[in-house]
Amino acid sequence: MPSIYEQDLDKTPANFAALSPVSFLERSADIYPDLTAVIHGQRCYNWAQIRERSARLANALLGAGVQRGHTVSVMLSNTPEMLEAHYAVPAVNAVLHALNTRLDAALIAWQMNHCEASILITDREFSATMKEVLDILYNQYQRHVLVIDVDDSEYTGAGERIGDKEYEAWLKQHPPLAELRGPHDEWDAIAVSYTSGTTGDPKGVVTHHRGAYLNAVSNAVTWHMPNFARYLWTLPMFHCNGWCFPWTVAMLGGVHVCLRKIDATLILQAMADHRVDHYCAAPVVHNLLIQAPADLQAAVSHHVKGMVAGASPPASMLEGMAKLGFDITHVYGLTEVYGPASVCVKRNDWSEQSLDEQALLNGRQGVRYPLQEGMALKDSQSLVDTPADGQTMGEIMFRGNIVMKGYLKNPRATAQAFEGGWFHSGDLGVIDAHGYMKIKDRNKDIIISGGENISSIEVEDALYRHPAVLACAVVAKPDDKWGETPLAFVELHAGHVGDAESLKAHCKSLLAAYKVPRTFVFEAIPKTSTGKIQKFQLREKAKAL
Repeated sequence: MPSIYEQDLDKTPANFAALSPVSFLERSADIYPDLTAVIHGQRCYNWAQIRERSARLANALLGAGVQRGHTVSVMLSNTPEMLEAHYAVPAVNAVLHALNTRLDAALIAWQMNHCEASILITDREFSATMKEVLDILYNQYQRHVLVIDVDDSEYTGAGERIGDKEYEAWLKQHPPLAELRGPHDEWDAIAVSYTSGTTGDPKGVVTHHRGAYLNAVSNAVTWHMPNFARYLWTLPMFHCNGWCFPWTVAMLGGVHVCLRKIDATLILQAMADHRVDHYCAAPVVHNLLIQAPADLQAAVSHHVKGMVAGASPPASMLEGMAKLGFDITHVYGLTEVYGPASVCVKRNDWSEQSLDEQALLNGRQGVRYPLQEGMALKDSQSLVDTPADGQTMGEIMFRGNIVMKGYLKNPRATAQAFEGGWFHSGDLGVIDAHGYMKIKDRNKDIIISGGENISSIEVEDALYRHPAVLACAVVAKPDDKWGETPLAFVELHAGHVGDAESLKAHCKSLLAAYKVPRTFVFEAIPKTSTGKIQKFQLREKAKAL
């Protein structure tokens, strides 16, 4: 009997198209052209207008010589121009490099040289830093880039135009491309995103169209996002391309509500004014909403879903958001897996539990995203699966379509990350009988005191339950007798003073004695722009204490 594969059943334009999230924009512009797509202060665009603006930008990039695989850097806040870059750059098969707006000039210049950026689109707010970047690029790296200035009408602060062209005028000089479809090969790079620097060693993470498409779909499926969702941009779009939500919202014909800066008043006002029903944020941003004045909180009377990511969001934060009536979904991931790639799926019977128990259940990292092929907890060396007993530690690993292509110009690091056919996250955790994983620590953050392993995350969670604690980070302090002991850096709520004995007594009520920090340091804690605590800085400081 002949095999079905012996028949002439080939890929044709009628039955195959490379997956690219750019197609979501074309669909919404075609089906919902009149519906609102973007709200940014006094600026408002429908899907037809966003498609036209993105198609003009795409044609302008082609006119500037951008070709397949060329890198376009953008230094932008959460504005319409940043969204347009997420549609236009991939549409011409170029690679989007979204810059962290809080980095210093030397590191930005290093990144732009490393990824060989040929064009920079930059907001006037960041002109002082970017002028310095351009000087470094030219004088140190002998690199010249075409600079396009964005003069956002919603920005009234200081800054100047530093570029060769102005964004709006540049768009008007170019007719829109007839079609925005992305590449012929879905494995082509869509973006390069640099690790946030919590390890002090940034790497260029190269992602592809197929992964971005599938993760954008997974976002909607995971969160039960409906058509026409109204999404508030509190998460920086430069962070893992906004966890692929620029493309998810386009797929749903939803509304992007843009926000240039993080401020509890602005967030809650935007939610109330525009009936926002979805947003993503780090734990620190959720805590801002918990601490906001009651009248601002009360103005948000409709149902809002929030997404939080982090190694282990404090139970106190999850409890606080539940008391506000916000429905919080906990996800977990890394830059290397397009942002979130696992989710703590809420089971129906959880609602029968106490609020404290719900917070504990929702604090786990959970299970893999619907379109992620594999997530496992394994021994880092043998790659043997760890038992699902909630106790045995292993390393969280991923594999599948929602995993990066690799690290740019770093084959050694790529090979190490993919050893054994899995992406090694570096996060240590346990897995329970239901298959839900929970992070216990990063490999480098485990504190080994007198031969006992102490999870810094467990100690931090205990500290967060103290009403005076706004933020905290626990690291190892070298000790002659024990090898290492826990040291806690603590940032307090306004109006509270540092009381080490009170915190120590509080920890003793929740933890085994050997896990209680011996030393407390009260000061502001360094964080990345996405709210991640920079423990590598604190570990160095602890060595000197």
